[in-house]
Amino acid sequence: MAFMESNKFSLLALLVLGVYVSVTASRALNEASMSDKHKQWMLEHGRTYKDVAETQHRFEIFKKNVEFIDSFNAGDHKFKLGPNLFADLTNEEFRAMYNGFRLSSTDSSKAKSSFKYENSTDVPESMDWRTKGAVTHVKNQGQCGCCWAFSAVAAMEGVTKLSTDNLISLSEQEVVDCDVDEEDNGCHGGWPSGAFKFIIKNGGLTTETNYPYTETQGTCNIEKATSHAAQISGYEDVPANNEAALLMAVANQPVSVAINGGGYAFQLYSNGVFSGPCGFKLDHAVTAVGYGQDSDGTKYWLVKNSWGESWGENGYIRMERDVGYDQGLCGIAMHASYPTA
Repeated sequence: MAFMESNKFSLLALLVLGVYVSVTASRALNEASMSDKHKQWMLEHGRTYKDVAETQHRFEIFKKNVEFIDSFNAGDHKFKLGPNLFADLTNEEFRAMYNGFRLSSTDSSKAKSSFKYENSTDVPESMDWRTKGAVTHVKNQGQCGCCWAFSAVAAMEGVTKLSTDNLISLSEQEVVDCDVDEEDNGCHGGWPSGAFKFIIKNGGLTTETNYPYTETQGTCNIEKATSHAAQISGYEDVPANNEAALLMAVANQPVSVAINGGGYAFQLYSNGVFSGPCGFKLDHAVTAVGYGQDSDGTKYWLVKNSWGESWGENGYIRMERDVGYDQGLCGIAMHASYPTA
């Protein structure tokens, strides 16, 4: 009897050991697979790290983000996530590095009331200013919090095309270097209306080629800043918290908008109609360059970002429209403005 009990115990021990070995092997295989994914991702995005410790630290963040992506994509959502260029950053790091919108202390939108599209009736069912030749290539602000400058310049490029029939890629760097005041401060944040004020006062902007982007805030090059390639005469604010008014504006030209773009899902957005979650704490400036309706009937805003073409839908995001609350999704209708020729 003792012999039989001993055999049972040995068999049980072997079974437990087998399960342990199997689980351990599976975990090791998964780690190896994830490690391969990380190495491939590093190659795709040209990412290098300073040492082994940093590599391991970034791998752990990458692994957590990929697990979140896989879990999210397994659910029923209108959009998908993916391991984009921000996949080795925590959400806290992402927000600190890439969001640079800040509300002006003077909030000039309260003082301005004109809105020339108020009685606009020519509002088509869909609009894509890219197909009208009014949108330049997707640019990349890098680790400089100057989204506000990219948003304003994109809107100015649009109105320049509409008023002159010339699409000119204009200089964000001129705005970053030269527009430094109580409202705007280069890589440390600002807002598009402040950029419009600077451009008007400066008499225009030069080209991107003449004053190229450097991803840093430098000293204003006066010679380049006075070589104007395009001008604007003013700017107007879209009535706040009014998606219908925003639609009228975007139907007529690209519009600078502020959003809450610091969320985890926004960071890792890949494709589809983004529906949140996000709040109303505005921290990022982008440009609404159209709108439309997805095949499932979901209405959306077509938004040009400034994080390069490897983020989102080749640098763009479609954000759900007519969501049922005044601010719009992620606050897109809270602080919108556009330049006038």
